[in-house]
Amino acid sequence: MLQSIRDGSRSWGAKIIIGVMVAAMALFGVESLFGLFGDDPDQEVSVNGQPIMRQQVETEVQRAMRSGDVPPEQERQLRNDVLDDLITQELVTQYAEDGGLYVSEDQVDQLIVGIPEFQDEDGRFSPEVFRSRLSGAGYTPLSFREELEVDVKRQQLQQGLAFSDFTLENEGERLAELQRQQRSFRYVMLDTADLDEDIEISEDELETYYEDNADRFERPEQVRLEYVLLDRREMASDADVDEDVLRDAWRERNADADRRVSHIMITFGDERDREEAQEQADEALKALEEGESFADTALRYSDDTASAEEGGDLGTISRGFFGDAFDEAAFSLDEGDTSSVVEMDNALHIIQVTDIDRPTFEDQRDSLREEVAMDEVNDSFNDKAQQLIDESFAADDLESVADDLSLTLQESDWLSRDAEGEGVLFEPGVMEQAFSGEVLEEGYNSEVIELDEDRRMVIRVAEHREQVQLPLDDVRDEVETAVSAQRQQEQLEAQAKDMIAQMEDGESVDVDWLEANDVRRQDDVTASQLIVQEAFRMPRPDEGESTYQTAMMPDGVALIALDEVTSGDVDEEREQFVAQMSEQLRSQAIIQGLIEDLRSDAEIER
Repeated sequence: MLQSIRDGSRSWGAKIIIGVMVAAMALFGVESLFGLFGDDPDQEVSVNGQPIMRQQVETEVQRAMRSGDVPPEQERQLRNDVLDDLITQELVTQYAEDGGLYVSEDQVDQLIVGIPEFQDEDGRFSPEVFRSRLSGAGYTPLSFREELEVDVKRQQLQQGLAFSDFTLENEGERLAELQRQQRSFRYVMLDTADLDEDIEISEDELETYYEDNADRFERPEQVRLEYVLLDRREMASDADVDEDVLRDAWRERNADADRRVSHIMITFGDERDREEAQEQADEALKALEEGESFADTALRYSDDTASAEEGGDLGTISRGFFGDAFDEAAFSLDEGDTSSVVEMDNALHIIQVTDIDRPTFEDQRDSLREEVAMDEVNDSFNDKAQQLIDESFAADDLESVADDLSLTLQESDWLSRDAEGEGVLFEPGVMEQAFSGEVLEEGYNSEVIELDEDRRMVIRVAEHREQVQLPLDDVRDEVETAVSAQRQQEQLEAQAKDMIAQMEDGESVDVDWLEANDVRRQDDVTASQLIVQEAFRMPRPDEGESTYQTAMMPDGVALIALDEVTSGDVDEEREQFVAQMSEQLRSQAIIQGLIEDLRSDAEIER
């Protein structure tokens, strides 16, 4: 397709298309192109025609990152998990709404006022706390209400499915009986040291195993890639950032930080008029300029006698405490600065900031440097991103593109379609591009892959090799190991069954049994859980007798002798817990089954 566009770029058809694009942009803006040529480029995925936007994914990722529970190096994996969760949530929401589930405005209101995080110290809903908590979590009140409403619908659906399941009385009784059941058994482990004879493997056995398990010894279709990566963060790390710019950014970032303030208040209207008040305020300012302390000046001039006795101190304030005029002055001052005269509510104020509750400059230096540097390289990054689009589209290689953009041409090892690992090549969309017809079959550079908002990538196939079954000689060691392990297990199981036959005939066998007495299903015992599980699958022995069974283990075979099965004592707490867990597991299975069914029928376009 790329070549046909290249070849036809000068045709009259192309000119007509370009004319339509220009007209659409002129009349309706760039958004009009989405309707002409496809989806919004900011759309991450479409679920049954409903878009999930890139901004939704980024918002959820940033909320999770701000929680501190996700290490920075896991951010890219987090983004994949978030997108998958959003797809599931959208499918469940669509199913719930199609089913007519409804949440009223009053229900949402009641839920919000009942959330403890939005309540004050007296346990009452606080609008201020509500807005503050939402702001810190990256929500607006409207977006939170909308998300809460959708979440309640999903919960209604899930609870309805869960409550539709039930347990019959006899099923509950049988589960309790099985739970309290106790078993006493003996066991012994047989490993390669117990083999009666050495294992010898013939060439025919190797060839037979190799042929029967051919799919295990295939090399998948693979490519070796060349690629260039444009990384805004890498560009920012090399940028020079001025110290003064950093300090300005620090002040701007903390401009709304709570601060401790003092003031001198001179009223007018009763005892003095506006002009007299201004004269007194000017005198106070002059005294401060001549070196008098703020505390002494407040004591001499301020009509707010309560604060004047404390040097004018008003304590620590947040924005909004004293109105816009006061805020504009107080929050424009740095620590130790004094304002000019501020008029508010029939009074003139002189304000001094004595302390600002903010992190130190050094504490925020690294994050400020990254933030400022990212802003400084933004234009350069966008220019290079556009240059990468233009040059990679037209070029017959990637080396020239890398040279023109001063990027490093990198090379991969051999990779398959379903390769897993770490790094940019294993991020969503990269392998799909690598094995696409245009890149793999026609040999073009890929389209620019937008890994995230800070990284752009172009790949090209350097070498390609088809899927092929590897020759036996190339995988002989692997085949020999597999055949040897299989033969050892078979021989150990045969020996164990011979021992069982001897014991069932009343003969004794020379083994060192390990005992496990009165074991319940969930007990912690020294025996492997594989052995315990097998012991509870075995048929109940007759009184005074034993039943025998083998269990395949990772490194051998276990021989088990079940000697006794007893009812055990009633443990109401344990049995109630198991019953609840059983109900939860069934409920989860129902919900998971619905999700899998919805996903199988959904039209999900990435």
